[in-house]
Amino acid sequence: MNIEERISAYINSLDRELSPQLYELEKEAKKSNVPIIGRETQRIIRFLLSFQKPRRILEVGTAVGFSALFMSEYSPKDCMITTIEKVPMRLVEARKNLADERFPDRGKITLKEGEALEILKEMAEADEKYDFIFLDAAKGQYMNFLPELMKLIVPEGLLISDNVLQDGTVINSKYSITRRDRTIHMRMREYLYAITHMDELETLILPIGDGIAVSYRKPI
Repeated sequence: MNIEERISAYINSLDRELSPQLYELEKEAKKSNVPIIGRETQRIIRFLLSFQKPRRILEVGTAVGFSALFMSEYSPKDCMITTIEKVPMRLVEARKNLADERFPDRGKITLKEGEALEILKEMAEADEKYDFIFLDAAKGQYMNFLPELMKLIVPEGLLISDNVLQDGTVINSKYSITRRDRTIHMRMREYLYAITHMDELETLILPIGDGIAVSYRKPI
């Protein structure tokens, strides 16, 4: 174990325990190799929820519902969470978990099923607004989602983008990336450049987990 791994393990040992129901869901997801947010990302989200105290959360990428249920436990009582998922296999588990009576705050969550970009466009056309957006969907689509997310996020709102460093390969030349992964590699670099150079955003990229970008929508 190298020094970075030892530091990470030590910090994780200091973290507060998940609620029993979230801990069991986390174990189930890991056993089934379902990608869910890790402990480092959980800490960042929990901290930002405590700081921001959002009233409306949008999540793009439900998976099995773990992160939505996690956010429901750490957000204000009157907060409403909308989460989007399209993968049929994931939706089966998400529906089950989001209806599970073990989770006392599940009533905060609304699941929208379908193509995220189409749903985001519909939401933007309906002039819906959110003060906290968590983006954890298909990495090659982040750049396509961005224009719609900018219509949905309110001034002083937060956009959290997960898995932006792609196991560290985002720093590599495209010629060192396998041909089948080059498009995703190029699109993620484009997305990171966009959110760090937009006048409307102030963005911090953290080398935590697989990389997380925290973008603050500046006041008008």
